[in-house]
Amino acid sequence: MSLLKIIYIDDDADIRTIVGMSLSLDPSINVRIAASGQEGLDLLVGGYRPDVVILDVMMPGMSGPQVLDAMRSNPAHTGIPVIFMTAKGRAMDMEFYREQGAIGVILKPFDPLELARDVRALLAGNPPTKPV
Repeated sequence: MSLLKIIYIDDDADIRTIVGMSLSLDPSINVRIAASGQEGLDLLVGGYRPDVVILDVMMPGMSGPQVLDAMRSNPAHTGIPVIFMTAKGRAMDMEFYREQGAIGVILKPFDPLELARDVRALLAGNPPTKPV
């Protein structure tokens, strides 16, 4: 399996730690973690080319949808797939995230042991068998 490069952006330090540890259980994943939308954008502008960006939806300063808008306004980043991670799982919220251009949504709380599998499934265009 080839190396999967991920940027995970979340303002919550505890969730960043859990996601980082969860994704690191898969030795074929390299995850870079950012504490804010701007920090994540700085990684992209600095030349890091992830295969996917996972974004928390609600963050101070710059929300996940605002980060996605900023990514889409830069031609170098328009093709990078985005997955939102959120506790807001109402049908209308999920539809909004997909309309924004996300390839999928992972709901908090998530299963740390299944997170890497769920990310890979979304990237492959195969939604996981259970809601994430």
